[in-house]
Amino acid sequence: MGDFPNHLIRNFAILSHIDHGKSTLADRLLEETRTIQRKEGPGGNKQVLDKLKVERERGITVKAQTASMFFEDGGKNYLLNLIDTPGHVDFSWEVSRSLRACQGALLLVDATQGVQAQTISVFHIAKEQGIKIIPVLNKIDLPAAGPERISSQIATTFGLDPSEMLYISAKTGLGVTDVLKAVVGRIPAPTFDVGAPLRALLFDSSYDRYRGVISLVSLQGGTIRKGDRIASCHTRKKYDIIDVGIMHPEETSTGVLQAGQVGYIACNMKESAEAHIGDTLHRVGESVEPLPGFKPTRAMVFAGIFPVDSNDFTKLEESIKRLTLTDRSVTIQRESSTALGQGCRLGFLGTLHMDVFRQRLEDEYDASVIITAPTVPYMIIQKGKSKIISNPTDFPEASEVSMRTAEVQEPMVNATIIVPQGESMCEYLGDMMDLCSSHRAQDIDHRYLDSSGSSQRVILRSKLPLSEIVTDFFDSLKHRSSGFASFDYEDAGYEKSDMMKMTFMLNGKPIDALAMIVHRSALSHVGKGWVKKLKEVIPRQLFEVAIQAVAGNKVISRETLSAMRKDVTAGLYGGHYERKLKHLNKQKEGKKKMKRIGNIDLPQEAFFTVLSSKSGK
Repeated sequence: MGDFPNHLIRNFAILSHIDHGKSTLADRLLEETRTIQRKEGPGGNKQVLDKLKVERERGITVKAQTASMFFEDGGKNYLLNLIDTPGHVDFSWEVSRSLRACQGALLLVDATQGVQAQTISVFHIAKEQGIKIIPVLNKIDLPAAGPERISSQIATTFGLDPSEMLYISAKTGLGVTDVLKAVVGRIPAPTFDVGAPLRALLFDSSYDRYRGVISLVSLQGGTIRKGDRIASCHTRKKYDIIDVGIMHPEETSTGVLQAGQVGYIACNMKESAEAHIGDTLHRVGESVEPLPGFKPTRAMVFAGIFPVDSNDFTKLEESIKRLTLTDRSVTIQRESSTALGQGCRLGFLGTLHMDVFRQRLEDEYDASVIITAPTVPYMIIQKGKSKIISNPTDFPEASEVSMRTAEVQEPMVNATIIVPQGESMCEYLGDMMDLCSSHRAQDIDHRYLDSSGSSQRVILRSKLPLSEIVTDFFDSLKHRSSGFASFDYEDAGYEKSDMMKMTFMLNGKPIDALAMIVHRSALSHVGKGWVKKLKEVIPRQLFEVAIQAVAGNKVISRETLSAMRKDVTAGLYGGHYERKLKHLNKQKEGKKKMKRIGNIDLPQEAFFTVLSSKSGK
C-alpha cells in the first residue's frame, strides 16, 4: 500500500435513482480492473457487491459496499476505491455517509427514463459536500434510449456541461474503460498528509462472530498498521489492531493503510455500541482534533417488533443489536404489550427500510417476528412543554386534546413526484394531483421538467403529512402512473393537526398492540377496515364477541362475532314447545354469563395476519 501515495488514489461513489444500473456498472468496473474474473454468458457476474439475500431477491441495493481496484493508465498504476450506494430515498443516509469518504461521484442516469426524483436528491447531497460530479448516461444500447434528449435534460436540470457526459452500457460493458479514465483524469486526488498524526473516520461497520466488530475507515491523516494501539475519540476506549486491509472486493489483508486510502480494521471490538458511526480513531498517546462526523438521522417511522414465541425475546434483542451494527440509522427502545409480551420499538427511515430490516432479521438470524402497524412520531405540546411520542399507547386521550390542554403536531415532508405527461395533456398529472389531495396534501405545485417534445415530464411538488405516505401512498402512486412516476421526499418539520387515538376493543377490553393515531377525517374509513379484518382473524368463542373501533368516547365501527352454539334441543322429541324453550333459555343465560366473565385469548397468528396487511384492508 506504500506504493500508492495520494496522487495515485481516487475515491469515488456511484449515485443514481433506484434501478438505473449502479450495481451493474460496479460489476463491469470490477471486471475491467480484473478485480473479479469476467464470466461470459447469461450466468455472468450480476450484482457482485449486493451481498445480502434481501438485495438479490428484491433487485435493490440497501447497503453501501466498498471495493478497492487497481487500474493502469498512462504508465501509472492507480488505486481506485469504489463505493456502490443505494438508490432508494429510505437509504439516503447510506449515501451521505459514503460520500464523506470520497472526492468524486459518478451520477448515473438511465437513458430511457431520464432524471428521476432520487437523482435530484442524491445530486444535491453530493453538491453540498463539494465533490466532483461526473454525469454518466447508461443503457444507451436500448431501443427506447434517447441519449441526446436525456443529455440536454441533465444539463438543464443540474447545470452540468454536456461535453463532460459519458455514454455507456453497463450491461454490455460499452464505454466502461472511458469511465475509469474519467475517474483518474477528472476526480481530484485526496490531499491528506501521511506524516500527520493518525486520524481515521469510521463510516461503516459490520460484525464477525470470531473477530467482533469490523470497521470501515477512511484515513484522513497518518498511517495505521497491524499491531498499532488506537483509541476512540467518542468512547475513549483503547484497542489493539489485529488486522488491516482493503475490500478487494472481499477482505484482503495488507497489514497497513495510509492517508487517503479506504479499508477495514479489526481490533477486538466486541460491543456493537462501541462502533460509533462518524467516530474518529487515533493512535494512543497522540492528541488529535476529532473529524466533524455525520449529521444524526431522525427516525421517520416507528413500529413495535415482538417475537412470535415470547420465550425468544432475549435472542431477538441480541439479533437486533447485531443487525443494527450494519444499519446504525435504526433506533431501539424496549417496550412491553399486554397482548404480545416483551418486545422492542424500533425507529426506521421509511417503510421500505422497515420491511428490509424485518426480512434481514428472518434471513440472517432466523427470527420469527410480529411487527405492529407503522406510526410516525408526533409532537405533543402541553403546558408549554413539548414531547415526541412514537407509541400510540402514550398518545393523550381525546378529552385532553379537545379541552386544549394539549396540542398535537404531526411531521410533514416536502414531496417531489416526477411523472411523464403522456400523449394526452393530463394523462397522469390529474391522477397525481388527485392522489396528493386525497392524502391531505398542501401547496400542490407543478412545472414542466423538459422543454419540448411529446415525452414531456412534469415535476410536482407538495407538502404531505408523513403519516399519509407510510401506508399505501407509494403503491397507489405506481398504480395510477402505470409504474412511470418516481417519488422522493425530505423532512419539513411539524405542523398542528387534528389527530386522534383509535383503540380496538373486544367486549369492552382494549387491545394495546393495535392502537393507532388517525386523522379525524379518516376515522370512519380506517375503523371500518380494521374491524372487518379483525372479525376475519379472531377465532370464534363460546360466547358472542363485540369488536369495536373507539376514538375518544365514541364507537366508530362495530362488528359482532357470533358465538359457537350447540344444538341443545337435538336430543328432545315430542312434548310442548315450552320444553325446548326452557333448554334454549338456559343456554342463553349461560352465554351471557360466559361473555361477562370470559377472557378472549387472541392468538399470535391472529396478530400476525392482521398486522401483515396494509391499513387493515
